Amino acid sequence: MGMRDVFGQTLGELMAKDEKIVVIDADLAGCDGTKNLRNLFPDRAFDVGIAEANMASIAAGMSSYGYKPWITSFTPFATRRIADQVAISIAYAQQNVKIVGTDPGISAELNGGTHMSVEDIGIVRSIPTMVIFEPIDEVQLRKAVPVINDYKGVVYVRMFRKDQPIITKEDYKFDLFKADVLNKGKDVTVFATGIMVDTALKAREVLAKEGIDVEVINVHTIKPIDEETVLESLSRTRAGVVAENHNVLGGLYSAICEVVCRTRPTPIIPVGIPDRFGEVGKMPYLREQMGMTLDDLVNACKKAVSMK
Repeated sequence: MGMRDVFGQTLGELMAKDEKIVVIDADLAGCDGTKNLRNLFPDRAFDVGIAEANMASIAAGMSSYGYKPWITSFTPFATRRIADQVAISIAYAQQNVKIVGTDPGISAELNGGTHMSVEDIGIVRSIPTMVIFEPIDEVQLRKAVPVINDYKGVVYVRMFRKDQPIITKEDYKFDLFKADVLNKGKDVTVFATGIMVDTALKAREVLAKEGIDVEVINVHTIKPIDEETVLESLSRTRAGVVAENHNVLGGLYSAICEVVCRTRPTPIIPVGIPDRFGEVGKMPYLREQMGMTLDDLVNACKKAVSMK
């Protein structure tokens, strides 16, 4: 199943048990995996049309009456377009709303620069009280949705829509606020999120052949960052790389550096989208353009090690 299908199915299972859960779309239910929920729950699944600010405001209002709204749209429309409504009507008002942004970063592909949100984490991370979660595969997503639904507060879910390589084991115990150490290592730590986790695991295999032992950590929750895991890892490896599908300004790299600079100064190299807008293209091409390939990550790890 694709990520969006798993999301829609899991949310539907929760809606069958809890009549307070509602889902609100802005003309993209078919794209985001929630369209069938209208058939299953016609009085709790709504489409407001291409009116994302209205979608957020309706969710805030429904939350104030005790409902548990989930709102979904493409990533730029779930963050950049509705930043004021998220900040004031939802977060400042302490409403219990879950926001799902799909096709983050280069995964927008042929929709191009206007739909390619490279700054969504930076926008949302600067809003007080927000939690930011990015799943790596459908197994983790399925385990995360019920936990996020039970969390009382605002959560932004940054979700790749289509198929992802399965990395998470079925017996995995999900903790929203604890990063996952996927492989231990002693030479350099790669802090990765989203689609870059699979790339990090491949880079580990390449570098192992060259005698470099890489620790890979899936930082699925970017805010609040798991400072304990970050610092414990760097205390051993003494070098780090951050791999993310986002502008290297304001996202996971910034979050890691904020922790490291005030606590354990360590060389940290970014692998992500440089400070630029997106463009039309398929993901392999976009990875090349943005410096997000396997080779880019391998070279970043070697540079971090050389800076010890």
